[in-house]
Amino acid sequence: MRQIILDTETTGLEVSDGNRIIEIGCVELLNRQLTGNNLHLYINPERESEEGALRVHGLTTEFLSDKPRFADIAQQFLDYVQGAEVVIHNAAFDVRFLDHELSLLQRQEGFRSHVSNVIDSLALAKAQFPGKRNSLDALCDRFGIDNSNRTLHGALLDAELLADVYISLTRGQETLVMYAEQADDTGAAAVARVDLSQIVLPVLRANATEQEAHAAMLGVLDKASGGNTIWKKIPGFLSNT
Repeated sequence: MRQIILDTETTGLEVSDGNRIIEIGCVELLNRQLTGNNLHLYINPERESEEGALRVHGLTTEFLSDKPRFADIAQQFLDYVQGAEVVIHNAAFDVRFLDHELSLLQRQEGFRSHVSNVIDSLALAKAQFPGKRNSLDALCDRFGIDNSNRTLHGALLDAELLADVYISLTRGQETLVMYAEQADDTGAAAVARVDLSQIVLPVLRANATEQEAHAAMLGVLDKASGGNTIWKKIPGFLSNT
């Protein structure tokens, strides 16, 4: 599975005020492992940042003045994310700005049409830690992830931190079966087989609290998929889980 952890910095909070993207940071995961094939772009927004935004990211108009415009890097960016599952913290914000940038190029398709799925890690965190602070800094503290270098927001640094946070948030989704492999004479990998047919596993029923947490997570996944989760099409599935 190819996943892209994505973050942006912008000149302000609202696209309706003419704000633009000024930085994109992407970190690639293959099968939940960092590959080092990252993408980091500074972008000339052709306008100044709002004062509040400048205090957050520190990217001045002078610094950005010789950087490429979004039109110049759009295809490079879209080629990089093409077909991947994208993880964004507070995804609605970044997707709104990406859609806006594409619309300024007279491109009718939205950002989501270029990727296989968008996962909002903020929604995942809220489902796991309801009522608690779930900012990126708060999650780094909760999972013991070192963010001491984060004095200002930066898209690539934030994407790198979010990659660690996302892996921690979804650690329970990792496979529970480890395969012992060895190469045969042809160089092909051989999988060691064990007869498990005589093992009787106990059935542990979920209690009410666990069922509520499960239902909340299903709701998050369904929302992230745009209401296209397969279990909604299976009669009686939710009542049997």
